[in-house]
Amino acid sequence: MRVLLVYGTTDGHTQKIAGFVADRLGRQGHQLVVANAGDVPPFPDPRAFDTILVAASVHLGRYQAAVVRFVREHRAAISARANAFISVSLSAAGHDPDDVAGLQRCVADFMRSTGWAPRRIHHVAGAFRYTAYHFLTRYVMKYKAYRRGAPTDTRYDYELTDWDDLARFIDRFVCIAKVARA
Repeated sequence: MRVLLVYGTTDGHTQKIAGFVADRLGRQGHQLVVANAGDVPPFPDPRAFDTILVAASVHLGRYQAAVVRFVREHRAAISARANAFISVSLSAAGHDPDDVAGLQRCVADFMRSTGWAPRRIHHVAGAFRYTAYHFLTRYVMKYKAYRRGAPTDTRYDYELTDWDDLARFIDRFVCIAKVARA
């Protein structure tokens, strides 16, 4: 199966997630093209693929503008194929009802702004990338971590991603995509 994985990243963790997904799909024998939506076009034509995965992270209530642009421009081709959206956020790590509601609003806004209704949506917990943040961002993220009971030592980065859960999602998605092609 030919798979296109388009991702957007701000501090690098979604790129790591995209690499994990690419590695998993590659080991399963799928032909894969990975594209950072933030890179300079031209991008691969989504019509040349059987399956399309889009991964983006939430920052200040929004996903990367480059991902929004890519999806908006290629919405018809993406929608015509097996597809999924991998939403990366720190809110996905917890069970706070306000965080869950906020994350649902972010996805709904993304869908409204792109016109795309992903067939599958999977929420993946992100990371505190303290060492990559500028001073003010580091301070704000430390405060958010403190409020959630998460690690606050800014000398280190902390991954909250459940890699096993992501692997299970990818495996299920591939099975569904194969059945849809049959």
